[in-house]
Amino acid sequence: EFSSACAGCGEAPYLKLLSQLFGDRLQIANATGCSSIYGGNLPSLPWRAGPDGRGPTWANSLFEDNAEFGLGMRLAVDHQEAMARALVRALADRIGPRLADEILDAFQRTDSEIVAQRGRVDALRRALAGASDGPARDLLALAEYLVRRSLWIVGGDGWAYDIDAGGLDHVLSQNRDVNVIVLDTEVYSNTGGQSSKATPYGASAKFASAGKRIPRKDLGLQAIAYGYVYVAQIALGGSPEQAIQALREAEAYKGPSLVLAYSHCIAHGYDLRDGMNQQHRAVASGYWPLFRFDPRMRRADMNPFRLDSTRPRLRYEEVLYRELRFRSLTQTRPEEAPMLLRQAQATADARYELYEDMASRDGTRFHPFWQDEAVTRGDTKAEAKQ
Repeated sequence: EFSSACAGCGEAPYLKLLSQLFGDRLQIANATGCSSIYGGNLPSLPWRAGPDGRGPTWANSLFEDNAEFGLGMRLAVDHQEAMARALVRALADRIGPRLADEILDAFQRTDSEIVAQRGRVDALRRALAGASDGPARDLLALAEYLVRRSLWIVGGDGWAYDIDAGGLDHVLSQNRDVNVIVLDTEVYSNTGGQSSKATPYGASAKFASAGKRIPRKDLGLQAIAYGYVYVAQIALGGSPEQAIQALREAEAYKGPSLVLAYSHCIAHGYDLRDGMNQQHRAVASGYWPLFRFDPRMRRADMNPFRLDSTRPRLRYEEVLYRELRFRSLTQTRPEEAPMLLRQAQATADARYELYEDMASRDGTRFHPFWQDEAVTRGDTKAEAKQ
């Protein structure tokens, strides 16, 4: 419903979208920051249950260990699911062998498949209604875990790029079914606007008042290097269709997923009523390219990297100088500001050329698709066969 975020906040729309897409089975591990203020500032909560009583489960962790916190959630959910599946096998005769097989072998990637699985779980509950023995009571308590949960680790760039970068890298390396969304404002928004490793070249921020003199960290490329991590870079103002598609693909991917979401912020220094238009300009200038890296494409020897934004058609000056964090240097350092703008443009051009080269490759020039044993990953028989 309504959050307590700043008016025009660029982060909140992504979380609202997550709740709209996956809210009835959404489980969030949230890093302390802006998203913990507007997401869980008791007694006011923006998260709500739907008509069926289901809604997002949200918990907050420290700034420095949220990735590990989310991984712990995933391990707990996997363990409880494994217990429930074992009980379904053990009680198959009482549940009904056909229903038991359907529950255990069900695909759960689309909304219709999730609805169908919920119907089967309801039938399981009816079959065991009134049972008083221990195994049946245990299965009834765990039955909800037979429906696939959508687990998301949420935080800002200060968390993901800096403070918990090692933890995030560790979580992505585990090949577990976790989804990470980084609400990238390119600055430490909640603690006063300090520079982070996501702060772009030439931007002014605390601890970089003369303009950042090195390019931003390319977290997406680092994750792509693993080969089995789904990675996407999105901007709702640049392409809402691409953003929705990327979130759906990331959630459906049975493995680690990383989504970098461009989020405008009051720290950028402009009227945020123009926030979505500025996002559009950022994409059109090549400042924030849109892409998706889906390892599953390698199964068909197709290029897993897709560049979703067009070639830059706006110059940086038309985009960046709309924001005070870039424009202020024309007053404080008028001799250096043009040089910083040229360097920022050159950095963006080089990055976009790299992405274009990656998008032009054939599938065989990327590292081969790697997949763990189906039993380890918890795939159903049908998924493993596919």
